Amino acid sequence: MTVIWVIYGYSLAFGEGGAFIGDLSKAFMAGISVDTLSGTIPESVFAMFQLTFAIITPALIVGAFAERMKFSAMLWFMTLWVTVVYAPVCHWVWGGGWLGDVGVLDFAGGTVVHINAGIAGLACALVLGPRKGYRETAMPPHSMVLTLVGAGMLWVGWFGFNAGSELAADGTAGMAMAVTQIAAATAALTWMFVEWAMHGKPSALGIASGAVAGLVAITPASGYVGPMGALAIGATSGLGCYVIAVHVKNALGFDDSLDAFGVHAIGGIIGALLTGVFADAALGGVGLGEGVTIGGQVAKQFIAVAATVVYDLVVSLILLKLIDLVIGLRVSEEEEAEGLDISMHDEKGYNI
Repeated sequence: MTVIWVIYGYSLAFGEGGAFIGDLSKAFMAGISVDTLSGTIPESVFAMFQLTFAIITPALIVGAFAERMKFSAMLWFMTLWVTVVYAPVCHWVWGGGWLGDVGVLDFAGGTVVHINAGIAGLACALVLGPRKGYRETAMPPHSMVLTLVGAGMLWVGWFGFNAGSELAADGTAGMAMAVTQIAAATAALTWMFVEWAMHGKPSALGIASGAVAGLVAITPASGYVGPMGALAIGATSGLGCYVIAVHVKNALGFDDSLDAFGVHAIGGIIGALLTGVFADAALGGVGLGEGVTIGGQVAKQFIAVAATVVYDLVVSLILLKLIDLVIGLRVSEEEEAEGLDISMHDEKGYNI
């Protein structure tokens, strides 16, 4: 993603271009020097900050198809996907494209990152099919300790994404950081209590999943809502993502290994829509702009959600089918049984 971003990705996302996609005027970081500014900060800083979003989005997709896809197929899919899905959607919202012109609010990537990644993850899970033994053999996390370490790293790192998206050290950045913490904690508790009520016991995995759901949902809203909005968004996402990630997924039978769809797509959709509610000044937000009503802003947010879901799903399915036709997507049953660490890379995680 770094190399793609430098060669042409940044230019397609943030070049002049038109309503749909940028041009190649910034290819190979053309025109960016030590003195070049993007707004009030060095453009080199802005480009590298945006690169972190372009890196994390494909990484989220990987969680949906763990243990099934060929490494070569993954490289082809991610290269094509970031080119024809991520860069255009990023341009739509943040690069001067049509959704930005409509007035859509996405402070730190609820639509650009999380809905985008979650829908692509769903496409991957559907096309590849479930892991061998799925729903017949228990497949818990191989290390709950590392699961919680990873969740903790995500939680801390999220402050950089959300507060950093203000591109300044000011009150908006401070509030973005505050509401990020509030929403994550609220969603973690909500998931925990719902799971406790449904299954009789709370779990550390449930708390971690809820925290991530809350972090996802507050992402588009973080620069626009206050603490009351964060509580509501956290509670709604904790409940909504639990229902989709656990019960709906089990009912439909698709194998989304790390709940890319259930947590990231659903959390992103919840957050995107509720941004249009809780950005209102009467509910503690920064205000919706002159003459804009809650209903009007929610409609704009819905347009962004619908456009991203439809475009992403259709293009992702086409890319997956084309790659499957040319080189094949899925590893063999023998390679899957042996484990992809060994069969694809001739190495293993633990030499003990």
